Amino acid sequence: MPENIARLPNLPHKQERIDMAAAFRWTERYNLHESVANHFSLAVNDDGTQFLMNPNQMHFSRIKASDLLLLDANDPDTLNKPDAPDITAWGLHGAIHRHCPHARCAMHVHSIHATVLACLADSNMPAIDQNTAMFFNRYVIDENFGGIGTDEEGERCAQLFQNPAHKVMIMGNHGIMVIGNSVADTFNRMYYFERAAETYIRALQTGQTLRILSDEIAEKTAQELDDYPDQAEKHLSELKAILDHEGADYAA
Repeated sequence: MPENIARLPNLPHKQERIDMAAAFRWTERYNLHESVANHFSLAVNDDGTQFLMNPNQMHFSRIKASDLLLLDANDPDTLNKPDAPDITAWGLHGAIHRHCPHARCAMHVHSIHATVLACLADSNMPAIDQNTAMFFNRYVIDENFGGIGTDEEGERCAQLFQNPAHKVMIMGNHGIMVIGNSVADTFNRMYYFERAAETYIRALQTGQTLRILSDEIAEKTAQELDDYPDQAEKHLSELKAILDHEGADYAA
């Protein structure tokens, strides 16, 4: 048994909890978080309606595997319980796990460059390099921000994710929601979307004409990256190895 699993108390979904905790720790290290305001979730049953999520307003740098809440998207009393999640997190993630079984993992952040992109009148991100091409035809833009994250916001966002090709939602005037089939897949995509947004925003700041890839090359590049073997898994595995080497308590 791996050492980090042996360290975790007798709770269900041990490996999933450990992966989530590592993702929280590195989201903070990469400065993709915002105070105690953002939230990740991971489905743990077949239809996706039961999911792990971070506790209400706990800083990502302190979250441990055993801290994660186990929630049911179809439980109407969730917000009335003593360990209730953040109301905005419940509104967004509850709706996604209720309506989008393909969204096994969902990560919502207000990372700096992705949020700048979300604030532009045209939030499309042209393919100008390998990272931006990675998301060609693979994101959707929410144009109807209506507040911090009510049930109505969640239902609307869940409907925008009905197309399985869309892995990132650029939430206009808000931030991003990234989905995937595992913690590693989703975390890797979130990391690269922020890098892509930074490249695009910095390119715009030069005021020079952008060198935009053709649709054919952009799609070819995106598909090649979709098919690249084990990159997301190795990314998260290496990050966990760093935490383990440091003696971090994320797996506790």
